Amino acid sequence: MKLITAIIRPTKLPAVKEALFKAGVRGITISKVSGHGGQGGIVEHYRGNKFVVEFHEKVQLSIAVSEEFVQPTIDSIVESAHTGSIGDGKIFVQTLDQVVRIRTKEQNADALTPVAA
Repeated sequence: MKLITAIIRPTKLPAVKEALFKAGVRGITISKVSGHGGQGGIVEHYRGNKFVVEFHEKVQLSIAVSEEFVQPTIDSIVESAHTGSIGDGKIFVQTLDQVVRIRTKEQNADALTPVAA
């Protein structure tokens, strides 16, 4: 089991969400975040004044998946979030030791499977 954390452009969220659903990934947590990578701050002009935009608005996706969904999840995010420009984002993959679905008390891979409505 893995926790996939992706930081993407907010404008790419609809495309990424659609690509993940097509890949069979259903459980997603989305957060608004801000930060910067290697590009650092950008100088902007507003009403004749210069100011530095130090942090950029991004969207963070947290997705817990079983092993067979790791690569399809990564591929879906990369293909749908890619623009080729600085600031496209990053994907982090971490190992999960344990997962528990509170409602049913299912554990680990059983807790990661999609739930029928």
